[in-house]
This record gives sequence, C-alpha cells and structure tokens, in this order.
Amino acid sequence: MPRVFVQGSPAGHYPRYAPEAGRGAVRRITETGEEVLHKPCRDVTEFGPDLAALIDDMFRTMYVAEGAGLAANQVGVDLRLFVYDCPDDNGIRHVGHIANPVLQPAPAGRPLLDDTEGCLSVPGATMSVPRPERAVVRGQDKDGNPLRIEGTGYFARCLAHETDHTHGVIYLDRLSKREKRDALRQTAVRRDEVLSRRAARATLLS
Repeated sequence: MPRVFVQGSPAGHYPRYAPEAGRGAVRRITETGEEVLHKPCRDVTEFGPDLAALIDDMFRTMYVAEGAGLAANQVGVDLRLFVYDCPDDNGIRHVGHIANPVLQPAPAGRPLLDDTEGCLSVPGATMSVPRPERAVVRGQDKDGNPLRIEGTGYFARCLAHETDHTHGVIYLDRLSKREKRDALRQTAVRRDEVLSRRAARATLLS
C-alpha cells in the first residue's frame, strides 16, 4: 500500500514539506470573530498563476502554524479553496489542494465518530466534534481539472472540517453553547503561546 497520496493519487516518494511551500510566503491567519470566516466563500472561477501563488502561500502558512489543513478564508481570501497535508488513521499521508469542494453526504444511519478537533483560527482550543468516518470530496485542482478526494478517519475529519470553512462554518458552530464557551476559554489562555510559537517557526523552509 502506498504511504503517500498526492492529489488523491499514490506517490512513490514525497518530501517532508510540499514543494509549494518553498515558493510561498507566510500570511496572517484569521481568527474566529472575523467576518471572512463566518460567511460562505465565493467559487473559484479563475484558474492559473494567481491561484497557484495563493496555494503556495497557504501551504507555507499551514506548515508554519503546524496545521493539517488550511482554507483560503483562514488567510483572509474568501474563495472556496483549501490545502491539506494530513495522515489518516493508518498513517498514510495525504497531501494536496482542492478548489470548489463539495462534500458527498454521509450515508443515512451511519454512526458519527467523536474525536478531538482543533482549528488554526481558534488558536489553542481542542474539542470533541462528531464527524463521519469516511468522506468523499469532489472539486477542481489549480488548473480547473476535476478532482475526487476520499479519506477515512482523521483525514476524513480534515476534509469535512476544511469544506465547512468554505461555507463559512467553523467547528465552534457544531458545538453546544457550553462547549463553545469552553473552547473560547481555552483560546483566551493559550492564544499568546500559540502565536509566539508560530512566529518562531516563521523562518521554516527559508
């Protein structure tokens, strides 16, 4: 079984960081409460160098922030786009990007799995969120070609979480009021530490 899948296809070898990150620049990550995170994003309609450059920046920003996925509105751009570098529960690594993602509905009656989830836009907080064990997302690559990405376990969680972002939904929106208050308290305590660590890693890959 291949140990790495890039854009949904098996790869024999892949570097520690996606090559895109070496071309990108670190951008500021938006935080909960900022308007761009809480409204549906626009479809990607223009494919080409500008989109590729945004993807480069998103990969670099994601790695500096020690994330497994990052949506465009998390760097202040209201486009339906995300990047990811995420393992599944079998330790298989999945790397890629997808524009205009559409998450296939989970089969009725299939139980949801509760597991810990965090978000780079809610720094320092982790909460348990129910998600399907399997996810299939369809969309397009940076050149406009059709894509189909499938994941299980933690990677399925990542695909669902990042697709939510493109609809203006963050994981706090899936929590009860009490749970959301708990998450925001965690952020209040840990935010400065998390942002300091990101700043210290900003020279990563340079």
